[in-house]
Amino acid sequence: MQETRQNRIARLLQKELSLIFQSQTRMMRGTMVSVTKVKISPDLSICTAYLSIFPGEKSEELMENIHANEKSIRYELGTRVRNQLRIIPELRFFIDDSLDYIERIDELLGK
Repeated sequence: MQETRQNRIARLLQKELSLIFQSQTRMMRGTMVSVTKVKISPDLSICTAYLSIFPGEKSEELMENIHANEKSIRYELGTRVRNQLRIIPELRFFIDDSLDYIERIDELLGK
């Protein structure tokens, strides 16, 4: 039962975080941030979000910017989900490099 609730909350947070990043990156032409996966701890206090950043050259710069603005992202997330969640979880962001990994494997198999 608890796992079902975690999955539901993770989907809600993934949707809202993607909308937040979509509105933030609209100002930056040629950059796209996708929230690929969200995991939430069993006590719902920590949210781990995996981000896919296009183009890959800007990923380090964008991740530094995201880490610097974690509090404002959490605040905006809180205003969006305040009616669904009692406690807004602490946010942790990581780069999801699975697409780069798949591309590298395809490149090696093509040789």
